[in-house]
Amino acid sequence: MREFAFTPLIRIFHWLRFLAIMILLISGFYIAWPFLMDPKSTDVLIQGWMRFSHLIFGFIFSCITISRNYLFLFSKDKSERRSLLDALSIDRWRSQIKAYVFLGKPDEKSGLYGPLQLVTYASFYSCSLIMVLTGLALYSRVYHEGLGQLLYAPASWLTYICGGLANVRNIHHWFTWVFIVFLIVHVYMVIWTGIRFKKAAVDAIISGYDYHTHAHIEPFPVTTSESVNINEPTIPNKSIL
Repeated sequence: MREFAFTPLIRIFHWLRFLAIMILLISGFYIAWPFLMDPKSTDVLIQGWMRFSHLIFGFIFSCITISRNYLFLFSKDKSERRSLLDALSIDRWRSQIKAYVFLGKPDEKSGLYGPLQLVTYASFYSCSLIMVLTGLALYSRVYHEGLGQLLYAPASWLTYICGGLANVRNIHHWFTWVFIVFLIVHVYMVIWTGIRFKKAAVDAIISGYDYHTHAHIEPFPVTTSESVNINEPTIPNKSIL
């Protein structure tokens, strides 16, 4: 059985964000420690390309982060927002935790994500906003024209709140490790869930559809002990009309 899960825009944003994060991680660590360049060398070409790629994909990541937060709040597709119902349900939490410790199977979700998924993704988006804000603050201290000039005043306020530019850089670096941990856990859980429950596998974020085998489809419950003849018309119960 095929079930629609992710819109094309969500899938595009997902893979663009993944690409941006990987390039930002590589270029960011190299900017902090340019190990390919001799300390006495005047050749800064590699460092320049690393900074350039960090800026380009930093802006791509910023645009995706802002867009995804907007789509979650205001998109016509309410499948993500319906997940809030699961996050507020103790029974949904209990069901998902029991499933993860091999004591049962998770109930059908009201929205696109289970309660633990929603809390995890909400934390990830919050961390993404912190990375965007601190990154733009650092950008405005290097580039003083155009966008850098426009961001200089609000970035100065953020720098003051953080206790100085060095702390802004440290926060930006610390949250980089949050992204690394999230990526490892996220990839592991996606693969584990696909193997454990035969659903919500990696192919859902590629094709947009989640596939279930007939063995994992619960049969329609029979509420009467009498057999039903499918050739005879069914008379509706007037008491519920």
